[in-house]
Amino acid sequence: MTGRIDRIDLKILRLLQNSGRLTNAELAETAGVSAATCHRRIQRLFDEGFIAQVRAMVAPRKVGKGALVMVGVVLDRSTPESFAAFERAIAQLKFVLDCHLVAGDFDYFLKIRVGDMEDFNRIHGEQLIALPGVRQTRTFFVMKEVVDNAPLDF
Repeated sequence: MTGRIDRIDLKILRLLQNSGRLTNAELAETAGVSAATCHRRIQRLFDEGFIAQVRAMVAPRKVGKGALVMVGVVLDRSTPESFAAFERAIAQLKFVLDCHLVAGDFDYFLKIRVGDMEDFNRIHGEQLIALPGVRQTRTFFVMKEVVDNAPLDF
């Protein structure tokens, strides 16, 4: 933690992380500050990058994206140029929820939501293996989501 935020800011962050639908008045009351002070603090937390964005968490099954797939990717070369080319291309794929550069047997891990296995098979064959520098992929179909997108512990 930096010295720029205090216990009230931390309380506001925790409250928002657990329920982004709280009104400013509800946040202010729970945090023990006035509504105007709470509003200023939230704006500062946005401005300083403590809050990156606010959005609704959509239930994947309700919108036909019930299958979660993790994909390990190995590139053919480990150079800054090949990493940059891959990252530019992967950022354009709307079905990729997360892409992480990792250490170990893979270069990247992707988190992908699709409708079903057939949907993934099409995406894999048409788009994933055609990405720049991809030598190999290994696919893991998630059987059960035990913890997903848990709030940060701070």
